[in-house]
Amino acid sequence: MLTSEYLVLDGAKALAIPTKYGQYLEVEKLSEKVLLWKSLDEHNRVWFDAIFNISNDSLELFTEKNEVSETLLFILQQTKKLNPSFLLENKGYQITTKLNFSKNWGLGTSSTLISTIAAWAKVDAFTLLKNSFGGSGYDIACAIHDKPILFSNNEHPPIIEEVVLPWDFKDELFFVYLNKKQDSKQAIGRYKNLNTNKKEAIVKVNALTQALISSKTLSAFENLLQEHEEILSNLLQLPKVKKAYFKDYPGIIKSLGAWGGDFVLATSKEALDYFPSKGYSVIIPFTTMLK
Repeated sequence: MLTSEYLVLDGAKALAIPTKYGQYLEVEKLSEKVLLWKSLDEHNRVWFDAIFNISNDSLELFTEKNEVSETLLFILQQTKKLNPSFLLENKGYQITTKLNFSKNWGLGTSSTLISTIAAWAKVDAFTLLKNSFGGSGYDIACAIHDKPILFSNNEHPPIIEEVVLPWDFKDELFFVYLNKKQDSKQAIGRYKNLNTNKKEAIVKVNALTQALISSKTLSAFENLLQEHEEILSNLLQLPKVKKAYFKDYPGIIKSLGAWGGDFVLATSKEALDYFPSKGYSVIIPFTTMLK
């Protein structure tokens, strides 16, 4: 998500881009009525596995309980509520999921999982998200689109419009991983408890988003990013990431998602030398990230 961040929860329009990085889910049928689940990381290493027993009306975790297995069980149970015929066949399944990015990056391990399970079970992904993880749903929209989108959850289903980004300066834009994983649920909870004027901020950010999409020059784009950072910093009562950590960076740095972690957007090719010198080695060009 390039604009709006937390404000998208209250209906603000967000500019978001689907990424080349994602998660795949493979389904194989088994004769035994069990659900064997295996999750692979980007190096094909198993980072999670579990076995579930399937009965006619429920699922039961057979292997050790932990946070991941209980979360997955809850998602599958919510899926079955939306489609009671899900897993009712007289057979079992071997499920393998595969990430092509580090699960620490915060690029949507949860949303891509929700999206793939919804497709498998033939249920609405936005409803499944609402009934399980919660959130705005923008990441689900990105999972099912191949082009940049303008997203708003003012309605159900959300309003999603594919947009063209006529930016001739894409080669000056970089995503930098800060290696500070944020707890999205905790960040959202803090935002919801803020006693600030969100309506005014939404109006301003909506206008900025539209202007950003049609930016013709890098300098105009950077001015809009700065204004956006100022609005969100004041709203969230949090320091801007550039002021807090990278005061001497010559370009603009914009927070993305939960402030203080995961990726930031940096302008200028100076990023390729500057951030490694500060110990941040994961730098992804905009055109590499964009699907």
